[in-house]
Amino acid sequence: MEPKYILASASPRRQALLKECGLTFEVLITDADERVDEALTPDAYVAVVCKRKAEAAVAKLIAGHRESPELTVIAADTVVALKGEIFGKPESTADAERMLKALQGATHQVYTGITVATFTAEAPQYITDICATDVTFKPLTKAEISAYVATGEPMDKAGAYAVQGLGAALIKELDGDYNNVVGISTTRLLQLLKTL
Repeated sequence: MEPKYILASASPRRQALLKECGLTFEVLITDADERVDEALTPDAYVAVVCKRKAEAAVAKLIAGHRESPELTVIAADTVVALKGEIFGKPESTADAERMLKALQGATHQVYTGITVATFTAEAPQYITDICATDVTFKPLTKAEISAYVATGEPMDKAGAYAVQGLGAALIKELDGDYNNVVGISTTRLLQLLKTL
């Protein structure tokens, strides 16, 4: 029987990427705790958060008596990091401008953690992978940053930009997996699903 996928994410970008892979899935929103020790490295940070999201989705499925060997949970978390400092989603327009000012003219990393969970007879099984992509921004003026923030696009994006949107104009160079910057490395995801 074909596996059924549960995407533990409200992100329309991740949903679109899964559809592009030909995966049929159901979206399950959780209230996973995303507060993590700030001393963690960016790759460790996303690994912890995506596993928590998967665990929250699994708990919700078990509570609803929906656990099944045919169900596979997919969870992801993305952060932007500059010299080890983590940039999540901006809390305000001023915060978005602060992030973009720091990122302009520099190379930063985008880390996405992916956790895939399956139900077994003993206990749910979790596998996590991390993907990193280098992104270099063009030098930006204060006016360019303010104009971009005024579009509203940065407000729900890690690092305050969308590579697949108007934010593409901010980027000078990208080295690595483009989809990872959008929200999930479909290459890594499909490899994880294959290992199951």
